[in-house]
Amino acid sequence: MLLDRTTRMKPWRRVAATLSVAALGVGLLTGCGSDSADKGKKNESVNAPAAGGAFPVTVEHAFGSTTVKGAPKRVVSVGYTDDQTILAFGIKPVGMVDQYPNPAGQTPDINTQWPWVKDKWGATRPEVVMSNGDAGPNFEKIASLRPDLIIAVYSEIDQAGYDKLSKIAPTVGRTKTEKEPFSAPWQDNALHIAKALGKADEGRQMVQGIQDKLAAVKKAHPEFADQTAVALSWYKDQVNPFTTSDVRGQLLTGMGFKGQTEIDKIAGTSFSTALSPERMDLVDVDRVFVINDKADTDALKKYELFTNLKVNKNNKVSYLLDSEGPAVGAAMSQATLPSLPFAIDELVKSVGRV
Repeated sequence: MLLDRTTRMKPWRRVAATLSVAALGVGLLTGCGSDSADKGKKNESVNAPAAGGAFPVTVEHAFGSTTVKGAPKRVVSVGYTDDQTILAFGIKPVGMVDQYPNPAGQTPDINTQWPWVKDKWGATRPEVVMSNGDAGPNFEKIASLRPDLIIAVYSEIDQAGYDKLSKIAPTVGRTKTEKEPFSAPWQDNALHIAKALGKADEGRQMVQGIQDKLAAVKKAHPEFADQTAVALSWYKDQVNPFTTSDVRGQLLTGMGFKGQTEIDKIAGTSFSTALSPERMDLVDVDRVFVINDKADTDALKKYELFTNLKVNKNNKVSYLLDSEGPAVGAAMSQATLPSLPFAIDELVKSVGRV
């Protein structure tokens, strides 16, 4: 697992978005080689937006405001999880970020095969415009896809990167109120993207549906309100818990659990922190949700400072596979309109098993 902000959970080092401020060349801005152009024409109808939508629409974001004049047909997702939210509205991005490194020799890309998006992608195979860990997106490839809208919401794109993207196509950056990348509530990100797609009303309905699902979990499990829960991963031989502002922490508190705010104090503005051995008490709470694939899970189970915790001895630890098997960890980490219903159901099941 990588400990990158978005998926591949070795709970994640941030991707360093050190983007050059050099201006794009004319060839890049207009560069649609014949192969890319032909590919685009073949995919034009496949990637057509769902019917409806209110346009023109102006979206305010961290880098200013962007007006989308008409229903986009060729959308590129530069945010790590934005492709899934775009899919929720019936639009298949022509370009996306490769969040989880695809296993060698495996096709199709694992990022199009999660249980919550597989049917939505169907046979469509988007181009990869950035891989998790890259310094930034491949601007030339993005330009070659001839997008009419670029979504960079769950993203570390800075002003320089935004300026380059906006020279290619209208670009919507992260929410205006988001102080740190990846810190916005999942609801805000979903509604932000919905507005850019001319689907604001539909977005509100989808968000409400998930909030209703969370409310149902709270009603069915009032005992959660008296329990403190932490989501964590094992990375580089250390326990890395996620903060309450991280999407994984938000999901647990959304289900009714109390968050461990002491972790927030140590993490500062980061979404997670590596615990020193003397601070393992911070994750000795009522319930722990471990997000790792099998090899790292096995390693954590041999870590004496963790196995000796009371929460472990009380059998209140749920081990959730990240990208393997049902990929519950990935669903939690992505926290998108398609992934959240799946994640909520699986989390409730995991609690019932321990």
